Amino acid sequence: MTSGGGIQIPSRLPLLLTHEGVLLPGSTVRFSVDSPRNMHLVSQRLLKGTSLKSTIIGVIPNTRDPERDSDELPTLHKIGTAGIAVQVVGSNWPKPHYTLLITGLCRFSVSSLLKERPFVLAEVKQLDKLEQYTTPAREGVTAEDGELGELSQKFYQAAVQLLGMLDMSVPVVAKFRRLLDSLPRETLPDVVASMIRTSNKEKLQVLDAVSLEERFKKALPMLTRQIEGLKLLQKTRKMSPDHENRVLSVRKGGVFPGRQFSLEEEDEDDDGDDTAAIERKVHGANMPEAALRICLKELKRLKKMPQSMPEYALTRNYLDLMVELPWSKSTKDCLDIRAARTLLDNDHYAMDKLKRRVLEYLAVRQLKTSLKGPILCFVGPPGVGKTSVGRSIARTLGREFHRIALGGVCDQSDIRGHRRTYVGSMPGRIINGLKTVGVNNPVFLLDEVDKLGKSLQGDPAAALLEVLDPEQNHSFTDHYLNVAFDLSQVLFIATANTTATIPPALLDRMEVLQVPGYTQEEKVEIAHRHLIPNQLEQHGLTPQQLQIPQESTQDIISRYTREAGVRSLERKIGAICRAVAVKVAEGHKVTKRDSKCTTGSGFAEHSLPAASYKVSPPEMPIVIDHSALKDILGPPLFEMEVSERLTLPGVALGLAWTPLGGEIMFVEASRMEGEGQLTLTGQLGDVMKESAHLAISWLRANAKTYQLTNMVGGPDPLDGTDIHLHFPAGAVTKDGPSAGVTIVTCLASLFSRRLVRSDVAMTGEITLRGLVLPVGGIKDKVLAAHRAGVKRVILPKRNEKDLEELPANVRAELDFVTAGNLDEVLNAAFDGGFPGTASTHARPQLTSKL
Repeated sequence: MTSGGGIQIPSRLPLLLTHEGVLLPGSTVRFSVDSPRNMHLVSQRLLKGTSLKSTIIGVIPNTRDPERDSDELPTLHKIGTAGIAVQVVGSNWPKPHYTLLITGLCRFSVSSLLKERPFVLAEVKQLDKLEQYTTPAREGVTAEDGELGELSQKFYQAAVQLLGMLDMSVPVVAKFRRLLDSLPRETLPDVVASMIRTSNKEKLQVLDAVSLEERFKKALPMLTRQIEGLKLLQKTRKMSPDHENRVLSVRKGGVFPGRQFSLEEEDEDDDGDDTAAIERKVHGANMPEAALRICLKELKRLKKMPQSMPEYALTRNYLDLMVELPWSKSTKDCLDIRAARTLLDNDHYAMDKLKRRVLEYLAVRQLKTSLKGPILCFVGPPGVGKTSVGRSIARTLGREFHRIALGGVCDQSDIRGHRRTYVGSMPGRIINGLKTVGVNNPVFLLDEVDKLGKSLQGDPAAALLEVLDPEQNHSFTDHYLNVAFDLSQVLFIATANTTATIPPALLDRMEVLQVPGYTQEEKVEIAHRHLIPNQLEQHGLTPQQLQIPQESTQDIISRYTREAGVRSLERKIGAICRAVAVKVAEGHKVTKRDSKCTTGSGFAEHSLPAASYKVSPPEMPIVIDHSALKDILGPPLFEMEVSERLTLPGVALGLAWTPLGGEIMFVEASRMEGEGQLTLTGQLGDVMKESAHLAISWLRANAKTYQLTNMVGGPDPLDGTDIHLHFPAGAVTKDGPSAGVTIVTCLASLFSRRLVRSDVAMTGEITLRGLVLPVGGIKDKVLAAHRAGVKRVILPKRNEKDLEELPANVRAELDFVTAGNLDEVLNAAFDGGFPGTASTHARPQLTSKL
């Protein structure tokens, strides 16, 4: 190891590959070794060696974990540190590994690799003088003059200044002082850089600095940064004079020559700093006076409370929530009406009433900036776009959007929160939503407000009364906060399928906007504007691969879906996309052998044997026609069965409203010999049963006028006759006040033995005197009749105003008959009128004596 009077390291060194730390000359570091190459180096070189030379190894840092890439030698750093292993400890838990304590001697560069297995052996070139780290400093020994001398002196003074900021009574600091006095100043950059808090990247920069001048320049900013950090720490924590000096945190290792230490601050929590930070946040939250007063009171309690108390965490969480709430933070509304109209039209087709209401809100906000947020309630069947319209409104206004699902919520604490006296208390969904969006004027969507429940924990619908009242929600009080919060700038949008299950008091606070189902033409337009492009994108297809003509879309709508919304339509289009994706992925289509004709879509009949097919290249685009629909979606689910069901007397077609949209409803009647009993089947509610009895009574009272007879030709239709009235689809419960005219028409057809027109549907309630009363859900009912192919619709005369809401094409394709009494209903329901009605036998007009 001696050459020319100087100490030299061996020219061949085994290399220890590390990825966790950097060894600098003059420092001692503890390394954990568990990779195969390093384990072989320890077992074959360090444990078996007997001379001092055998304990000298080279430590090469690399950024990749050698254990993960044991088969491939990682890229070695260009410069390493020769070190002597002063301690080797082995262990089998949690897996076999060695722990090495290595003291750095000098730098070296790798000239060439001699072997890679079982451990790395390399030809090295020494870069530092070894004696400078091992020879004590003599009197008058200094660095060279000039710039290097100035750097050395500046570095030494900075190190002395750092020592002056530390507590000399700590043994580790005293050892650092002795090292500073005993070592030559040329070694200080390496020694000090290994002691102070630095990253491995910075230590690599010091390791790569072979020139002493460059080494001083690299290490001096690190030392200066450490001093400035301690100054800032002392200033911010306002430490007392006897605590100004920081205790050194000793890391795993030691002090040179046997141990290493680091000047790291203690990681202890300071209650004063914690409460001071919260106090600054409280004053900076710009909250109202009442809330600020309560926060300061809680903060005062928090300062006097030890952290070990359970109430400390509760108070801290409460204060954190109070400072995070957007008391005065809001977003600026985008009030460009033209841009809003364009955005709404692009996002949604039809829905004119909803769009008009949003534009009205924007116009009023332009004229009056202090407008309170309206409470809108979108009521309509599923799948018509109520929730997506709410999201589009938020985009139009430029506001944050937050959705709160209320379906199945049966605890009022979900709305108002829990009181802080309960374990696990938390604020309600309204306050949590405001904390999430971070502004006080978002768009809140209260989804499925008609599906709120009620339990022993209270009624959440009653808790919503304050939230959705524009006259009260400016001071909404959550049980957890116990402080009023202003909700008047929040735009609340509720969605529901029906208003029947919404409590009247809650419904009174909302502006109800009906969202009816779509017509067939609107569904076709929606499918080609939105649904088909979205499904193509979701399934990785392009319009050059799949095309669905409008005729096929109309076929899907009329024969495979019968709904008010478009969810089933979207699922059917998704099924088509999946089937086409299989064909595109396979890269072929199936055609029949010995035949020149193929299906236009590339889908063949699956019932033929496999031998009758041959594979040919795909033809793009695949066009979906009627035969392809049958191959993919199966036989049609719905047929135009109206004319087939009305081929016998005693059958009539009614219109019903459900939360899922309008539906057609058949009413069937039959009679047989009996004692005049009336049998009703089909799971009818009380209202429909009363309508049936009303119809029987009116027909019996007017039997002579309308020439109705029983089975033997007698004047009483029920004399010796039993009547069975049935509403098909017996598994579905039916009720409502709109089946009266349909039951009368059905029984009139039965008693007169005449057929009802097969293209007529009707709705309306009746009185015992034969008047036709108005009913609700006209638009949904008419759309259901239009979907079923009906040509004439009989409505109450007082519902004539509701026809204005219908699309123009539906009004043009249907013949509407408005009836004020049952005479007009029967005349319109039968071909050629009904014998005995007002058109054939004029009744005398009676004058009121009042």
